[in-house]
Amino acid sequence: MTVKEPPVTHGDFTELATDYALYRPGYDANVRAALIGLLGAPPTGLDAVDVGAGTGIWTRMLAAAGFRSIIAVEPNAAMRAAGTASSAGTAAARSIAWREGSGEATGLADASADLLTMASSFHWVDFARGTAEFRRVLRTGGWCCALWNPRQIEESPLLTEIEAELGRLGPEIERISSGRSGVTEQLGDRLRTEGGFSTVVYLEGRHVEIRSREAYIGVWRSVNDIRVQLGPERFARFLAWLDERLANVPEIATPYLTRAWAARNGTG
Repeated sequence: MTVKEPPVTHGDFTELATDYALYRPGYDANVRAALIGLLGAPPTGLDAVDVGAGTGIWTRMLAAAGFRSIIAVEPNAAMRAAGTASSAGTAAARSIAWREGSGEATGLADASADLLTMASSFHWVDFARGTAEFRRVLRTGGWCCALWNPRQIEESPLLTEIEAELGRLGPEIERISSGRSGVTEQLGDRLRTEGGFSTVVYLEGRHVEIRSREAYIGVWRSVNDIRVQLGPERFARFLAWLDERLANVPEIATPYLTRAWAARNGTG
């Protein structure tokens, strides 16, 4: 089956919002628990902000932890709309306030947050402008956290085979960030030196997502950087190959490693 894909530009998730909301995986709950532990107080008395929130996958995990308030900041209107729709299920998720903004310009008040996170989105932000904005928004002693959710493809022969086919179709492909490359290289050191944060802590946790064949292909349909670099024709060929390869595979297990860099604002 040949799947015709609409054109997508670099960093623009407008056409991908539906698949993103439906199929992207969650993050490891143990990393969330460890991050909350760094805050030094129960979340019920703290204010959280999730910047570059996308469709709210990580935002809803924060909301479920019971923060006093939680704001989702997302620049793309289609992603915000999908996030709002996806957050209609529980009272905690419905409490999320959605706003337009970016990592460099959140539109939030000075010293208004105890926790500011960016999940699978910090690689789109200008480092110097973004970290300056985070320090402005955070209260003294508050924490910011950049986290990613890279796949552990080397643990699965099937996932390794799929990645090899992708490499065959696009040998020139460079991932923007897989959570194990790009901006994550030396991120802790950069947050301390260039970012101006007093303390940096690294957290990680492993989890496995079991998906149906359709849901697994849906995750690929939500990816921006691969789609843009391959172009519509080659990306359609990849999805067609994937559809055929998985024809008799009812479900796919994908191991993930949530990786998080948390940085404390000031010394208070």
